[in-house]
Amino acid sequence: MSEAPQNNQPVFSIEKIFVKDLSLEIPNAPQVFLEREAPAVDIQLHHNSTTIEDGVYQTTLTVTVTAKVGEKTLFLVEAAQAGIFVARNIPASELEAVLGIACPNILFPYVREVISDTVTRAGFPPVILSPVNFEAVYQQQRAQQPAIETPVQIITPGMSH
Repeated sequence: MSEAPQNNQPVFSIEKIFVKDLSLEIPNAPQVFLEREAPAVDIQLHHNSTTIEDGVYQTTLTVTVTAKVGEKTLFLVEAAQAGIFVARNIPASELEAVLGIACPNILFPYVREVISDTVTRAGFPPVILSPVNFEAVYQQQRAQQPAIETPVQIITPGMSH
């Protein structure tokens, strides 16, 4: 891990970004590949942060995408993109915002690519995740209850091509 400067200056750095978990299910293959109807795509997103050691945190951003035609599931893909972040000498009042806004913002482009690539490799048109305003999500969640884990539901009618 990076060494913090000897003074009390705030430090924030990325130590590692990695795919922590990835799963793909195509329960009705091969018949689903004959479907001509556009699927309904449901996207669930949540993140959480945990302390690894003093000043070192792991944030995990998990995205679950389910595509269905009627009650028939075409595919379900879930990716957990994680990062190890160093955040030292940051006031506790600001640390929660760093973990709830900055870290998910850093991880989002990575998980977006993993989801799109996985769905494409599964033989389906790519699912392109729309940008997420993690600051707005954080503020909304703070208004409801102070916690670090934030569930978000995004419903998208049909897949993006």
